[in-house]
Amino acid sequence: MNKMKHLLWIVVAGLLSIGLLNSGAWAAEEVIIGFTGPLSGPAAQYGKDNVAGLEMAIADINEAGGIQVDGTTYKFKLKTYDDHIDPTAAVNNARRLQARDGAKVIYNPVFNTLAPLMEINDQRGSEFLLMAYTSTPAIDKIDNDLTISIPPPFLAYVRAFADIAWDKGWRKGAMVVTLGAYGDEWREIFSEYWKEKGGEITADKPANYYTETDFSAQLTSALATDPDFLLIGGPSDPTALVIEQARNMGFDGGFIMVDQAKMDYIANVAFGGDLSLMHNLIGVARTLDIGPTSVMEPFHERYVKEYGGEDTSENVLNYASMRMLAAAMEKAGTVEDPEAIKAAFSEILPMAPEKNLVAYMGIRGTRMLVPGTVQVIENGQYQKPVQNIWWPKNKGQYKKVLEQIPEREVTSKYLPLEDYMK
Repeated sequence: MNKMKHLLWIVVAGLLSIGLLNSGAWAAEEVIIGFTGPLSGPAAQYGKDNVAGLEMAIADINEAGGIQVDGTTYKFKLKTYDDHIDPTAAVNNARRLQARDGAKVIYNPVFNTLAPLMEINDQRGSEFLLMAYTSTPAIDKIDNDLTISIPPPFLAYVRAFADIAWDKGWRKGAMVVTLGAYGDEWREIFSEYWKEKGGEITADKPANYYTETDFSAQLTSALATDPDFLLIGGPSDPTALVIEQARNMGFDGGFIMVDQAKMDYIANVAFGGDLSLMHNLIGVARTLDIGPTSVMEPFHERYVKEYGGEDTSENVLNYASMRMLAAAMEKAGTVEDPEAIKAAFSEILPMAPEKNLVAYMGIRGTRMLVPGTVQVIENGQYQKPVQNIWWPKNKGQYKKVLEQIPEREVTSKYLPLEDYMK
């Protein structure tokens, strides 16, 4: 009799466990999110900044119970591979993420490796959604329906920075920008726009921000032309060194930093909170000012507690992209169809800032629609940031965008980019 009762309880327990599993209450299915990028070597910190934002978003999504798709609960897991910014390694990593790990979404943050990934991500039978963290306008010229570019195009920064510099009365600029496709494109586009305004580029002295630790040769040549400002930048740490060396060489003019360099990271990590060397500097707004204070301050405090150092826009925008991706999967009703997931982005935007921090307003082609927020450091203080709305086709659409963006202490500007208004 006791043996029969024992067997009965085994059967009941088995049926209950099957029911719980089928209902999704017992365990969630797993969705692999892939990442290939620089995780060692000179660009390692940049790659890790991207990963940190994804990790934080995935932790929040999973802690909240994951997502529900067609009655099934899904949670996320991030799988990362180091590619050292090598195109062949990036492609091999992507194929490994697909074949071995089952990833249908793969992140990458460098255009040199994104371009070859865009040659394989839409191949029939092995499609994956490529989440591209790059501001280069070159990516928008590649025909690829399964790519999403996360940050604003740096064309918005080029024009915003140049307009501010012009209003300051600056007319002569010299360039000491990082080498490589990104830096080359930045220098070319900035130089062209600056000259269209009537300005002069007195010197172009690129440097390898990933390997050099002394920029005195380039700076000596650039400063000999007596510029009003220097266009500088690459990764933040060497950019800080360029600022310090320029000031030590007696340069008291202005700086414009390309969008890869982050003013708050340089100020707080490299210079210990001292803004004196960064007087008259124009750059991408600090992270505390690219979203509402109510969500950005807690994010900042959490990042510093969990990772140390200083949060960057790579952390914030990748966090936001992952939250949007999860919402798009729920809306599309699939975690496996890259085309359907991308199409759903238009339906879930804009989202509340409590979910994705930043005012993403939609998607057009491969490019996410998000303001390019810029800022100036003057007299030892951060000035009021300016958010540049670059995608509306006319001022009527611009006003509608402003009505949807969460209010914050910022000046708004309509900065139409013709290439993105189609």
